[in-house]
Amino acid sequence: MDFFIQLLVSGISVGFLYGLSAMGFVMIFKSSSVLNFAHGELLAIGAYFFLAFIVWAKLPFLLAFFLSLIGCFLLGILIERIFLRPLIGEPLIFVIMLTVGLAAMFKGLILLIWGGNLHTYPNFLPEAMTIKWGMVRIPPVYSATLVIGMIFLLLFGLFFKFSSQGIYMRSVADNQKAALSLGVHGHDLSAIGLKVFPVVILGGLDSIGGAIIGGIIIGLLETLTGGYLSPSLRDVVPYVILVLILLLKPYGLFGLKEIERV
Repeated sequence: MDFFIQLLVSGISVGFLYGLSAMGFVMIFKSSSVLNFAHGELLAIGAYFFLAFIVWAKLPFLLAFFLSLIGCFLLGILIERIFLRPLIGEPLIFVIMLTVGLAAMFKGLILLIWGGNLHTYPNFLPEAMTIKWGMVRIPPVYSATLVIGMIFLLLFGLFFKFSSQGIYMRSVADNQKAALSLGVHGHDLSAIGLKVFPVVILGGLDSIGGAIIGGIIIGLLETLTGGYLSPSLRDVVPYVILVLILLLKPYGLFGLKEIERV
C-alpha cells in the first residue's frame, strides 16, 4: 500500500510539472491558434540560462532566476520581431512550420553551446520544503511545483477571462483579420515539446485548467505503468492516450467544441 501511495504522490507531482509546461503551450495556442512545436526547446533554453547563471557564473539563486526570466523575455521578443511579425496575416500553417524549424535550430544551438552531457543543478531549495507522510516523501522540487502550478493556473485563468489584453489575445486567435480591422494590435501579441503534447490534447488545447488536469493524469499513468509494469513502457503511455483521445474525444476533456455552420 505504501508503494502505491508513493507512486500516486510521485505521479501527481510529475503531472504538475507536465501541467506547468503544458500551460505555456495552451497559452500560446489560446492567444494565436498556433501549435508551437519549438515550445520544448524554449523551455530547455530557459533551464540552460538558469544553469549558466547559477553554476557557471555562481550567482545567488534569486538573481540567477530573475536573470533567466529576463533572458527568456528578451529571446521571446527577438523571435517575435525577426521570425513571427513578418508572418502576421499569413496562413497559420506557415507559422506552424516556422516553429518546427525553430525547434531544430534551438536544439542544435543547445548542443553547440552546452553539449549533450548530463548537467545537474545544486540543491537550492530548502530541505524544510520536503513533505513527509509516513513512508511517503515528496521532495522540495515537487512541493514547489505544486504551489507554483496552482498560482499560475489562477493567474492565467483570470488573465484570459477578465483582462483586456487577454481578451484581445483570444480575439486575435479566433479571427486575426477581424481583430486587426477592429483596432486590436496584432503586432503586440508575442507568441512543449512532444512530451507535453499528449497532455494538452487530453486536457483540451484551449483549456488552461485542462492542461494541469491532463498533466496529472498523464503523470499518474506514467508513474503507475513504470512502477507496476515496466519502466520502458512509461514513455509510451502518453502517446497511447493521445491516439485514444483523438479517436474518442478530439476536443479533449475540457476543450471548447466548435461548430461551424455553412
